[in-house]
Amino acid sequence: MQQKWLFVITPKTKLIDLNLKEVWQYRDLLMLFVKRDVITLYKQTILGPLWYLIQPLFTSVIFTLVFNNVAGIQTGVIPPFLFNLAGITTWNYFKECLTATSDTFKKNEQIFGKVYFPRIIMPMSIVLSNLLKFGIQLLILIAFYLYYALYAGAAIRPSEYLFLFPVLVLCMGMLGLGLGMIISSMVTKYRDLTFLVSFGIQLLMYISLVVIPLSLFQEKGVEWLVMYNPMGYIIEMARFLLLNEGNISQFGVIYTIVSSILALLFGIVIFNKTEKTFIDTI
Repeated sequence: MQQKWLFVITPKTKLIDLNLKEVWQYRDLLMLFVKRDVITLYKQTILGPLWYLIQPLFTSVIFTLVFNNVAGIQTGVIPPFLFNLAGITTWNYFKECLTATSDTFKKNEQIFGKVYFPRIIMPMSIVLSNLLKFGIQLLILIAFYLYYALYAGAAIRPSEYLFLFPVLVLCMGMLGLGLGMIISSMVTKYRDLTFLVSFGIQLLMYISLVVIPLSLFQEKGVEWLVMYNPMGYIIEMARFLLLNEGNISQFGVIYTIVSSILALLFGIVIFNKTEKTFIDTI
């Protein structure tokens, strides 16, 4: 008598296969991983989730003192602290997505070697959990925005295109997820990449317009440093949408969207290929 199986596990034959149906079947596991990432990060710490707020605030204060007060970098009509806080808040989401997903196979080799589930759920859970942290940090940005606008008398206002901000967040998530999966696949063979990512992400921040405005790069004639950096366009667009400061070029919008989609697709291709044999390599 022929038996009917609930699930049939077969090897993947497509290069690009999100397998959204299977991911949806494992949605409870996805939410459990998200909950784990949020709760365990600051477990057994005194301040707990307050670190979500302390880190960007302290970083913004230090950058304001060093780059604006000491180095004399001007931020136009935008208060320097608010300028830096907007850039750091946006940058942190991409940075956390990239650094956390870039170590997916290495960190979870014990789980991957014992039980089956769609492997892409793990990096997806990282992007979603970081989205929650990003939302909390945005609340702090909004609080300081209201302070400067209502009490400090700063001439700031959001852009009329603010409703496009979720699209920008989606591009950041796709870019961080795609690049993270590519690096994670390479780390299975080349462990040195883990150290290179930590070092490279710090250097990348300075050419991503986090604390240095685009006008200064143009004034010094080195705008080519950020011309092909999609995160530079993303942070510039984030400031434009949130603070109505800076410019949005048509090239920058198209380049950012295309780069994010290509990074995600290429990351899925490499990730799918690596997950079949990584357990033997790692």
